[in-house]
Order: sequence, then C-alpha cells, then structure tokens
Amino acid sequence: MLGSLDVLILRDPRESAKKCSLIPLKGTPGVEFVEYRSDRILEAGGRVLLDPAAEPITAADQGLPLLVLDSSWRRLPKLSATVTGSPRRRRLPPLRTAYPRRSKDFEDPAEGLASVEALYAALVLLGHEDIEHLLEGYRWKDEFLELNAAALRCGPL
Repeated sequence: MLGSLDVLILRDPRESAKKCSLIPLKGTPGVEFVEYRSDRILEAGGRVLLDPAAEPITAADQGLPLLVLDSSWRRLPKLSATVTGSPRRRRLPPLRTAYPRRSKDFEDPAEGLASVEALYAALVLLGHEDIEHLLEGYRWKDEFLELNAAALRCGPL
C-alpha cells in the first residue's frame, strides 16, 4: 500500500455542486480542491493528470500525486490551459461508468466516467489500497464497482 493520498482537484465552479460526484470528498485528508479561474495558473509538475488522449497509466507512475480536472467535457480545454509544469498525462484503461447520463446538448465520450469514478480508478491503478471509502458518498458506487470489478481487481499495474 502506498502512503497517504495526495490528490489535487481543479474544479470548475460552473458545475453544479449538487451534481458533483467529488463534493462529498471535501475535507478528506490528502484531497485538496482548487477552484478554476481563467487567471489562475496551477503548477502541476510531478503529478499524474488524467487525460483520455494520453498514454496509459503504468507501474512507473505509482507513488505520484494525482491531479483531476473536474468539469464538463466541453469546458475541459479551458481548465487544462491553466495547468503548467508538465504533469504526466495518463489515461485510464477502458472502464464503464455507472452514472446515468442525460445530456441534451452533446454526447459524452464513450470513455467518460463520473469524476469520482475516474479518481477512484486512477488511485487503484497508482497502487493505493483500502480507498473504497472515497466512494461512500457516490450513489452509484456498487454498480460502478461491479461493472469494473475485473479491471480494478488487478490493482496496481
């Protein structure tokens, strides 16, 4: 098991707090929230940044702190533009979301997960154990874990 958590969440304030799957993690030791502002630069060197277009997470990434950008898919480029420091961009393996999507404006990418699902999966793949408590406030926790049991059972890469 790796040491304590070191997770930084850059959260878009335009996203509804009522619908945000990460809000229940506020106050969790090792999880820090930073609110996105277009004039704020976020130094993220040395962190793993989840990016569906990047190389997969590997064993070489274990032990690194994590950065999660929490926004809609269409606003993600704006948040990403404020991140500096050459973070290690990595993607998750194919996983299935349990979150019931209902977007009327656009179609979400097939690999899209709820933010808390992506956070949990990344931490498992980065070598963290006994972190299921991070999903306690997530309504679709059991369904997500069941849908992805095989992919996440293997744990660290």
